[in-house]
Amino acid sequence: MTPLNLNQAVKLLLTTWLMTLSAWAAALELKPYSATELSALQQRGQAVAVHFHADWCSTCVAQAKSLETLKTDPQLQAMTVLVANYDQEKALRQSMKVRSQSIMVVFKGPQEVTRVIGQTRAQDLKTAFVQAL
Repeated sequence: MTPLNLNQAVKLLLTTWLMTLSAWAAALELKPYSATELSALQQRGQAVAVHFHADWCSTCVAQAKSLETLKTDPQLQAMTVLVANYDQEKALRQSMKVRSQSIMVVFKGPQEVTRVIGQTRAQDLKTAFVQAL
């Protein structure tokens, strides 16, 4: 076996780097909630979920960990999750008829597809998100 020459080593390094970048690009996107962002995503007909999260909620914290694991799932590359502060977004809660934290309202464009209520397993969250893709 011969050692890599400099040209081969650079090509290998670049290939690895590009593969890593493409995996990041093809990932579930998590963003803080904003009405402007939600409206823009819905107008473009994209899949989006609003996660009603509270830092004091152990279920919400578990959901956040599962969402982090889904960030690299290429099947969810077209999915965005907007994280809304449950305690501060009272008008949003009322408009979406959300009465407790740890709920995710999943949309395809402006149409609500499903709700995830208290689910913490990554696979359960993914299943709900795939319905909107």
